Amino acid sequence: MMRQEAVIIIQSLNHYYGKNALRKQILFDINLKVYSGEIVIMTGPSGSGKTTLLSLIGGLRSVQEGSLKFLGEELSGVSQNKLVQMRRNIGYIFQSHNLLGFLTAKQNVQMALELNDCISQIEAVAKSEMMLQAVGLEERINYYPDNLSGGQKQRIAIARALVNCPPLVLADEPTAALDKQSGRDIVKIMQSLAKNRGTTILLVTHDNRILDIADRIIEMEDGRVSTSKFV
Repeated sequence: MMRQEAVIIIQSLNHYYGKNALRKQILFDINLKVYSGEIVIMTGPSGSGKTTLLSLIGGLRSVQEGSLKFLGEELSGVSQNKLVQMRRNIGYIFQSHNLLGFLTAKQNVQMALELNDCISQIEAVAKSEMMLQAVGLEERINYYPDNLSGGQKQRIAIARALVNCPPLVLADEPTAALDKQSGRDIVKIMQSLAKNRGTTILLVTHDNRILDIADRIIEMEDGRVSTSKFV
């Protein structure tokens, strides 16, 4: 794979939960680079630190020790306001799709665009419809989440995460609640959309059925990166 610029550079990252006597180290000396357009899957047993690492990369937690750079900017020691700004460059896809039940598919996707002052209402509607078409939901644009299957809801979540063309998408167990075929469809959509847009995807999973979409697999164990291998 052609080396491009690193979207994420992590050096000597440690992380702890709790305070004083209850303080427990969760991540140990993490060193990692993730490159533009790369699809990286993170695996490992429950409690190995995968979701904690993902939340640090996503600016959902503050860096405690070490260095974490996203798009060349150091996240260690930055303000909460800065983290909020930085999160606008990231698409998030979770196991529970976190859709708002009182909004249609299109309105759920459109919400992500309303943070962007440069996009008009007309443009936001058009982009949302185009993105839902890209994930195969053109017939379901005006449906509410309650009238959709789990796989369809997760497609809306993907559309919402990618509609702003973010440089990075973080996905935490996106196929966990889906059957085999739906899970396969979801990651294939993510793979093709990411490759077409040059988006970097970092995906945490226990689902061995989807490992083949990765450019690289990172295995974590006991808060450490145990292996990192190209597929």
